[in-house]
Amino acid sequence: QVQLVQSGGGLVQTGGSLRLSCAASGRIFSLNTMGWYRQAPGKTRELVAAVTRGGTANYVDSVKGRFTISRDNVKKTVCLQMNSLKPEDTAVYYCNAQVSTGWGLPPRDYWGEGTQVTVSS
Repeated sequence: QVQLVQSGGGLVQTGGSLRLSCAASGRIFSLNTMGWYRQAPGKTRELVAAVTRGGTANYVDSVKGRFTISRDNVKKTVCLQMNSLKPEDTAVYYCNAQVSTGWGLPPRDYWGEGTQVTVSS
């Protein structure tokens, strides 16, 4: 199986910064796109940022210029640096990875346990 273990998050004031990290382990044959999603109360889960194995990143418009996603293919980690945080960034953040567990097997989604990010006004 594949495990995604998250760290980081917490409570910060408006304009502050936080860093989220996620480490993948287990039966990993191929680690493809990794990313971060978030879900605020009463809202659907949305993609915040994702990065391909080659390093191409994309972001939801609301975080462009404030958040930076990065990954280390050797360590099998992905991080999200969040700067200039706003109250509307408050949500539970989930790490996601598309992983193939064997030769010829299609990648499937795996998820971290989620971590709360709260931005106070």
